[in-house]
Amino acid sequence: MGLARRALRLVTGHPLSALLPEHRLRFDADALATWGTDRTSSFGVAPGCIAFPESVSEVQAIVRAARAHGLGIVPSGGRTGLSGGAVAGHGEVVLSLDRMNHILGFNPTDRLVTCQAGVITQNLQEYAQARGLCYPVEFASAGSSHIGGNIATNAGGIKVIRYGMTRDWVAGLSVVAGTGALMHLNGGLVKNNTGYDFRHLFIGSEGTLGVIVEAQMRLTTAPAEQSVLVMGVRTLADVLSALARLRAAVDLSAFEFFSELCLRKVIAHKAVQRPLSEAAPFYALVEFDQSAQAQVFEAFEALCAQGLALDGVLSQSRAQARSLWYLREAISESLAPEHPYKNDVSVCIEDVPEFLDDVSELVNSAYPHFEVCWYGHIGDGNLHLNILKPADLSDAQFYEQCHAISPALFELVQARNGSVSAEHGVGLLKRDFLRYSRSEEEIEAMRGVKAVFDPDGIMNPGKLL
Repeated sequence: MGLARRALRLVTGHPLSALLPEHRLRFDADALATWGTDRTSSFGVAPGCIAFPESVSEVQAIVRAARAHGLGIVPSGGRTGLSGGAVAGHGEVVLSLDRMNHILGFNPTDRLVTCQAGVITQNLQEYAQARGLCYPVEFASAGSSHIGGNIATNAGGIKVIRYGMTRDWVAGLSVVAGTGALMHLNGGLVKNNTGYDFRHLFIGSEGTLGVIVEAQMRLTTAPAEQSVLVMGVRTLADVLSALARLRAAVDLSAFEFFSELCLRKVIAHKAVQRPLSEAAPFYALVEFDQSAQAQVFEAFEALCAQGLALDGVLSQSRAQARSLWYLREAISESLAPEHPYKNDVSVCIEDVPEFLDDVSELVNSAYPHFEVCWYGHIGDGNLHLNILKPADLSDAQFYEQCHAISPALFELVQARNGSVSAEHGVGLLKRDFLRYSRSEEEIEAMRGVKAVFDPDGIMNPGKLL
């Protein structure tokens, strides 16, 4: 009874209590723990409350009330992020877009879907498919991530080599800035040369400028039936040679790579079969239009003749293509039980082999007993470094040791003019390392932009900057 009375007092006495009905403003421990974080596990979680607006006007009212009372706001989507961008650790209001999850309209002439920010990515993909079209941004969390969160982090995924990032598919945005003002940006236009395009400031801003509430997303022609080739190679340099040869032959939809250690983890956790009869140090996964199988097979035979490919398997059905993709897609889940320390970086594609050698030498010299799993979207220079936690270390000890070598790792990134965050964002995890990818002048300009849209600093405080 005492706890129930305390919860009631919190609801009735909170600055937002007059704005939302009681069931859409939650203070209970389960809600705070669930909506107060993302998929990171190394940051303290302590939100003040969780708010569930259902309209743009309610979002505006929440932002204005938070501003008036000096409350921080953490915008929350599907909470699939890996950088701590959705973590509320200091009594903030978590503004969840879960209930703003409707598709509002479709313009078939311009191939534009207008949707609320809480629409799940897979739902937009299925909506497009039902109309003979495609929303092509694809990644493992499509079944739970929100369009608004994708935009706020400029999500990439496995088809970037052909279709680009989320940014390339955003035709217009409606946003509530940190002032509470509602802004409609670009309105779905293809051509609009009227000065600054604020739409692109909000794409990738990680909720630090305001709340994305609606979006106009472009669709494209549905892709042809796809085939998948998985081949084993000796070195990363050979992977890049294969990429160049195959790209010269056909248009690729995806070009991924993973190490033998990654494959062993998937086999152990998922009980799947090896794709090839013999193990290889690295594997490349290539997706392309099925109609180009003959050209790909010819290029693959040439790679084998030159000793650049050891063996390979080419899908002969949709089911086999899915099973080959599963070898790559199941890596993250298979590594999860070993509490990996993840790093998501990018360099120019030609720099990848030398960069991987340097990073492996760095980690092995600092912590020779750590296992390191490499995989990623090598077709666009995006690499995922996963250091696996030894059983004899606590999470805190492991995180501290890994975090200690991050400056040296990011110096290697900086030396190649790369990015310390290729697609997962900066959030809390990379905030203190932003200077390795952005100059002091750029960071100061970013602070100036934030001051314009969020003059009181209430939007996702402590993230990114």
